[in-house]
Amino acid sequence: MDRRTFISWITLAWLASVSHKVNAAILRDNFHIKLTKSTLSSNGDKIVFYVALDGNDAWSGTLANPNRMNSDGPFATIQRARDAIREIKYRQNGNLTNEVTVFIREGIYFLTEPWVFTPEDSGTENCPIVYLCYPNENVIISGGRRIVDFRQESVNGRILWVSDISQVREGKWFFRQLWVNGERCIRSRYPKHGYLQVANVPDVTSQTKWHEGQTRFRFHRGDVKAWASISDAEVVIMTRWVESRLPITTVDEEKQLINFSNRSVFQIDRKDPYYIENCLEILENPGEWYLNQKSGKIYYLPRDGENIENAEFIAPLHDFIIKFEGKPDQNKFIEYLTFRQLNFNHAEWYYSDNFQVAPYPRVGPWPHPDVLGSIQSANNVPGALQGEGIRYCNIEECKISHISNYAIELSRGCYSNQVIRCELFDLGAGGVKIGESIAYNTESPDTYDNQVTECHIYDGGKIFHSAVGIWVGQSYRNLIAGNHIYNFYYTGVSVGWNWHYQNTKVRDNIIKKNHIHHIGKLLNGDGPILKDFGAIYVLGVQPGTQIISNLIHDVDGLRNGGFGIHLDQGSSQILIENNLVYRTYAGLNLHYGRENIIRNNIFCLGRVFQLRRLKEENHLSFTFERNIVYWSEGDLFVSPHGNDGFVFDYNLYWNENGIIQPNGMDWNDWQKKGMDNHSLIKDPLFVDIDKDNFTLSLQSPAFKLGFQPI
Repeated sequence: MDRRTFISWITLAWLASVSHKVNAAILRDNFHIKLTKSTLSSNGDKIVFYVALDGNDAWSGTLANPNRMNSDGPFATIQRARDAIREIKYRQNGNLTNEVTVFIREGIYFLTEPWVFTPEDSGTENCPIVYLCYPNENVIISGGRRIVDFRQESVNGRILWVSDISQVREGKWFFRQLWVNGERCIRSRYPKHGYLQVANVPDVTSQTKWHEGQTRFRFHRGDVKAWASISDAEVVIMTRWVESRLPITTVDEEKQLINFSNRSVFQIDRKDPYYIENCLEILENPGEWYLNQKSGKIYYLPRDGENIENAEFIAPLHDFIIKFEGKPDQNKFIEYLTFRQLNFNHAEWYYSDNFQVAPYPRVGPWPHPDVLGSIQSANNVPGALQGEGIRYCNIEECKISHISNYAIELSRGCYSNQVIRCELFDLGAGGVKIGESIAYNTESPDTYDNQVTECHIYDGGKIFHSAVGIWVGQSYRNLIAGNHIYNFYYTGVSVGWNWHYQNTKVRDNIIKKNHIHHIGKLLNGDGPILKDFGAIYVLGVQPGTQIISNLIHDVDGLRNGGFGIHLDQGSSQILIENNLVYRTYAGLNLHYGRENIIRNNIFCLGRVFQLRRLKEENHLSFTFERNIVYWSEGDLFVSPHGNDGFVFDYNLYWNENGIIQPNGMDWNDWQKKGMDNHSLIKDPLFVDIDKDNFTLSLQSPAFKLGFQPI
């Protein structure tokens, strides 16, 4: 062996002995040098990074594809791209002097942990940061995990696909959602369609308060069996305007009693609808599945055309997909980030062991500590993209689906953000949440000036049935405009979170030009299962809030509710103008409030009544002027008699059956009270009401009253 060969051999041996950490440090230093030369010498040009499934986090990330030598190319993970931007800022004393774009290439990116952003990940007004899909490709960022190694087994006379999940058996993982080949599967359910009804509730007496839940009820004989796997199952029961998901402990078929480990959110009443899910014995229909927590086995009955060799099973692993962890109390915000044309899938939030329901204002005592559920609007359920302390950020043209959560949440201290042209669907809860449920003192960071525009939000409430398309809590000056919202069991848009006439931060919110339909009763005919809601629901005093130019139709509630526009307790100083509302339980409902203006709207074809004020008070509740009301069944207007507290005039009324009796009064007596002295009873002459064409003909008498075309 010559001297050169010997030295080379010794050098290789030394390199092989270097620890993994040292090698990593060498790679990292080399990366910094390469990054600096390749990205920051462009003299003001944009910095561009790439992420791809065939990438490598040890590479520079500045190439869209691996090079020929496979020595450089895109990053492998989106977290690495975020960290690369952090490194640039670190080298520039925390500053960013170039715009940054991160292109993510085709494929599904399964996150090992949620994608977290902190204030150090911010862009600036002049140098924003954009994460987006590579042109003409499709990117899915998943909070889930594939399930593999299925085999066929005969179970209860059926051939099922079965897989063993050790993490479930070990108590490290549990899930309530499953997607096969991109389609949501049904957790084994009974009955398959529709709902069972409570027979009676032995623990409810005349002294029981409506907000006191129960831990058992009695079922009709034959509805429920003491199946072998019943302790794995849950009852999902609807009480008033919420659902309760109740783990079953025992079933007594003889006494017809079913018992739970938790109590319902509100009092259970006779005839309340419910169903059972996650029981092996009721797994009967293709597309259904069941998960046994003790054995860790998942069972699936395949649909026609599915192949056990290539079917893709994905279950949710993480509570969130993105978490924005700003610190608004310290004036440290996440800002100037944009996410564009990305798909976010597969997240599941559920009540933890230490979950405690948020209090219900002005109702005491607060819900019992063993309640699992939300008191309204599934307000405890967070967003799959969950933000606190973010400003000047945009989510544009993204799709968020296949989740148990709300899609997006802009919580405490979030302002001047935009959600634009996004598609939010297959949602366990709702679409977008803005603000919080509890008002903080004036020194705390507010949430305001956010916009949700031109979004398509549908097929929600899959798990938390009382969720809302767009929910605005303690927040102000937000714009909700141009959205298409449908297929929710509860409410389309909800604004406000103060009951009665309490002081509030809610004001100046604009709900404009939204198309909201099939709320309560879905397009497929399912429902209604909840009550006391509206396509648009508002709550509390909120001066300057406007509900204008919305199209609302096909809204129905269970036994009571399902309003086009619902002004609930204390709703005040709200303008309702230029809306078209038709085919609802009732067009407009005011629980009670003051100084509301209802002007230049069309309310048509309410099933039970057209307008209602539920409570009489000694002030002006509302002014109702220059509206068109057209109906064929139910009452025109319902309100307690006494001190009127409302003004009606310049309206056009038409009942197909010819009966005009506002609040049960003869028309002449109504006018003697000073109501509707300039109003008319005439056919408004819609172009074609049978085809939902509510355009007014040129001869419509509405124009003589000053009505403006909608």
